[in-house]
Amino acid sequence: MPTLPLTLVVITHNEADTIGRCLDSVPFAAEKLVIDSGSDDDTVAIAQAHGARVVQQDWLGFGAQRNFATTQCSHTWILALDADETLTPELAIELQQRLPELITSDAPAAYLRRSTIYMGAPMRWYRPAVGEKLARLYHRDRARWTDARVHESLRFDGDAPTLRAPFNHINNPTLPHKQLKVLRYAELKCRDWLEKGKPVRMWQAPFVFALAFIKDYLFRLAFMDGWRGFMIAHTAASYAIYKRMRYYEMRHNPESVDRAAKLLTRHGIDR
Repeated sequence: MPTLPLTLVVITHNEADTIGRCLDSVPFAAEKLVIDSGSDDDTVAIAQAHGARVVQQDWLGFGAQRNFATTQCSHTWILALDADETLTPELAIELQQRLPELITSDAPAAYLRRSTIYMGAPMRWYRPAVGEKLARLYHRDRARWTDARVHESLRFDGDAPTLRAPFNHINNPTLPHKQLKVLRYAELKCRDWLEKGKPVRMWQAPFVFALAFIKDYLFRLAFMDGWRGFMIAHTAASYAIYKRMRYYEMRHNPESVDRAAKLLTRHGIDR
């Protein structure tokens, strides 16, 4: 398949189960780059076997790690995927058709639509999991990732087109994977809040879980996806309340920040 002047970037840590599939889904990328933060499984060997150049970089946080990755790319146009994401064949064809024109344009980025596979099957109705728009294709000199430890986003000025076909996201292969991810993301978010001196608003706590659950389960149509929808809405609401409780603990017991970091590192959750 003809290649295009595009760098596929994937940031990894112990992604041996998924990295090969991710890299193989973008056969037209002239460069495949993996930024690894000390994997102790076969991630690096598998990535190299699937045509990727691997650069080691200690974990900087999601936003900073993605910005570091941008500096390592050989091409000005970059496609950013996570290791548990893959292009669909339809999106691969659409990208090959539209990339030549996009690359020669003044556009800063392009939006892709993400479809989520949860508990082994695609979500059909839950709105954040069906056609979610994410800026993942961008020009290195016209866009930059926010420096957030977690929930980073791509920032740019100007209009960006949206591609039609989706890419797939395998959202945590099991519920234990999801719960560990919730712990990690909550810890990172709370550290961001701590640095910024965000006020503690525990008076919101009695309402947070209920409102978050209702938002996802009813207004975002999770109930249409049956029990899987119930579980995904419940997990989202649990995350919303847990990170507020954890932040309260950080502010009232600063020693807990380092003690929790050591615990999470020991169990391979924190980076």
